[in-house]
Amino acid sequence: MVHPRATRRPQHENGNGIFRLTIVHRSCDRSRINPEEHVPISIIGLVSHVLRGIILPEKRDAIAVSDLVHCHACAMKYYFERNEPRTESERYAVCKQLSYHLGNPLDADAIWQEVLAVCPGINEAQRAFLDTCIAKCKNTVWKPAIQTDVNVVSEKHGIIGMVDRIAADGSFSIIRAAGALPSGTYAADRLRIACYALCLEEMTGNIVTGGNVEYIPDGVARFHTVQPRDRRQLLSTMHTLRSIRDGAVPHHPLNAPCTRCKHKERCDSGGHRLSELL
Repeated sequence: MVHPRATRRPQHENGNGIFRLTIVHRSCDRSRINPEEHVPISIIGLVSHVLRGIILPEKRDAIAVSDLVHCHACAMKYYFERNEPRTESERYAVCKQLSYHLGNPLDADAIWQEVLAVCPGINEAQRAFLDTCIAKCKNTVWKPAIQTDVNVVSEKHGIIGMVDRIAADGSFSIIRAAGALPSGTYAADRLRIACYALCLEEMTGNIVTGGNVEYIPDGVARFHTVQPRDRRQLLSTMHTLRSIRDGAVPHHPLNAPCTRCKHKERCDSGGHRLSELL
């Protein structure tokens, strides 16, 4: 039986600043199957191929960007919560829904109805938060998105994630429900941008220098240029996370956010080996 194999060809820009990946199907039986049947797929459709095993590494589980951010903040907290389900906050639900309308007129009533459709049990007090966000966002000129919720992947590093918005010029943005710093971006957001830039570089074959962080509550968008230190943090966190998945117990970081952590009583500053806990 002949099994076609998938290989990648150089990516080509579609005229809107978004690149498309071409999958070339090859067959060992050239007399029966065209050896070069080009099947273009957009970035947004790539994850279906990823989940079928074409892109993701076969010998290890993929790491979600959200898990990397969680582990980077505190490896011990990630260790304790690694099997717990996570839900988005109501504030994020509001900011996320508003983000689909950035670059277009912001109709508070229409957006609120969408929020209610997505989160039927949301606190009505979040309507006032939505109005505040819209008032702030109207002071900024936003690029409308031509693609939203775009699944991205790095085959080389085994990372998967979802980019919130991609504009016509090819730039990408992530949505945050936090207020902006007086200048710059948060460490977690720098790590997010580094992860997505790494994935998009691999998927498109083009250099991705950075991405936008859009702080919806303040109506602020900031471009972060990925630095070598961001990539070092990314690789270090990947190593830590994979070691936890392999059974290691992490050490307590010196600058861990312990003040309001629910695991404070369980957490030991020195950490333990798994053999010491059993």
